[in-house]
Amino acid sequence: MNPELQSSLNGKKVAFISVFDKKGLEPLARALSEQYGYVLLSTGGTKKYLDERNIPAIESSEITGFDELLGGRVKSLHPEIFAGILAEAQDRENKDTVPFSVDVVVVNLYPFEAERERLAKLEEEAEQDPFHMLHFIDIGGPSLLRAAAKNYPLVNVLGCPSQYEAFLAEMEKGNGETTLVFRKRMALQVFSQTAYYDGLIHQYMLGQLTSRKDLDMLPDAITLPLSKITDLRYGENPHQQAALYGLAKRNVDFEYLHGKELSYNNILDMQAAWNIATEFSENAACVIVKHNNPCGVAISTQSVQDAFQRALDTDPLSAFGGVVAFNRPVSAEAAKHMKDIFLEVIIAPDFEPEAFEILSAKKNLRLVKRELPVVKPGQLEYKQVADDLFLLQGVDEKKMGEQGQSFKVATDKKPSDAQLEDMVFAWKVVKHVKSNAIVLAKEGKTVGIGGGQTSRIGALENALKLACDQAKDAVLASDGFLPHEDNIYAAAQARVGAIIQPGGSVKDPEVIKLANQYNIAMITTGIREFKH
Repeated sequence: MNPELQSSLNGKKVAFISVFDKKGLEPLARALSEQYGYVLLSTGGTKKYLDERNIPAIESSEITGFDELLGGRVKSLHPEIFAGILAEAQDRENKDTVPFSVDVVVVNLYPFEAERERLAKLEEEAEQDPFHMLHFIDIGGPSLLRAAAKNYPLVNVLGCPSQYEAFLAEMEKGNGETTLVFRKRMALQVFSQTAYYDGLIHQYMLGQLTSRKDLDMLPDAITLPLSKITDLRYGENPHQQAALYGLAKRNVDFEYLHGKELSYNNILDMQAAWNIATEFSENAACVIVKHNNPCGVAISTQSVQDAFQRALDTDPLSAFGGVVAFNRPVSAEAAKHMKDIFLEVIIAPDFEPEAFEILSAKKNLRLVKRELPVVKPGQLEYKQVADDLFLLQGVDEKKMGEQGQSFKVATDKKPSDAQLEDMVFAWKVVKHVKSNAIVLAKEGKTVGIGGGQTSRIGALENALKLACDQAKDAVLASDGFLPHEDNIYAAAQARVGAIIQPGGSVKDPEVIKLANQYNIAMITTGIREFKH
């Protein structure tokens, strides 16, 4: 290092500043330089920014003698800079070993997250340059932040503009010094920030590879970059704290239009209802969910209002206090029928102006607008089963043929075309009902749902009890195979017309024989649809 330059650093504190996001930088840099007497060490665009505002700063290359390489991609990765950051107390006294030491590090990272979100809306551009996102992976930034955070006993580290105000307040309160507790808190935020940043990159590349089947979708290690979107009033119960987090995103994909704030349970039920409603695309669909289970589902070739009324007819008692989802915009006619029923949430792709006016008159009713999803292959589901144990699985993407072409007719009697349509409908619903699950359906609507039972016959009995006379000529969908003949006896007694089930039980021959005896059409899917 130039002796004259080194002399100018003697007895001075040094702040290393290199940021992509310049928000809030001017007052921070000016306070460090003018109020607290720091020497500012900077690079490239940040140095230019400070020069333009007449804030004195030294280009890092003047100290290291190292000019940037690869068009600026390599400039701060230098032993003297890292030594100055990592130097402990005894090292800082030896200027032959450490020519200068760094007391404050202000660094933020390339906007990988923002660029990924931008490209998500411009898929054609992403396809044209498959390596584009590599230019937004920061190497030097995380290294500098982690080095400073590791040495928090001596170094203040600021990884994002939102921390500047608290830092300056701490400096003012401490007459130019910060407390160890403050520095440790900032270091903790840095390790969280860099872990999140690396997690974003991991999730992006994992999605790129698994969607193209270039990688086992369940690798040895998974990172979950979770970012808090909002605090919630409480969890499943009032004594539990709760918040909503996004996986590799900071915003929800729905628009909250009206009503009380969404609760933990509202969000669970809203998602459960939405998952079922978006199973259907050709016709208007309505789903009513209560306590994370559907209590009514229907499709209609006529209207959204008709779909709602048919779904409500399944179990109007359970619909009280439920969550309703539609796969079409809510019409004024549907709104008129819903306004007198106590509902927690209505979620739909949109609301007609008159419908919104009618429903928003209920001040507590939550109205949520959400675009219909685009299913991407290779997605994963995560479920926590203990403090430190998670289950991971691929999202259930298996779709049944709309006309039953994927089905195998197991009985002598073949189902009619109308029965096949109802079987496909019922199968789409039963996969979302808690196991053991039975769904009875007729003419595009559920007439009985039995879920969450410890025996299949118990689930069937509950569904039949709800359906009553409507079970006659209905189709029965079972999420798992029928393990005993008792299910056929119960279905026959209720005069069920057809059954769809996975098959695969050792009792299949007896079950199919009995279905033939009662002239019940049965098809097997070869696919089990448990939901625990």
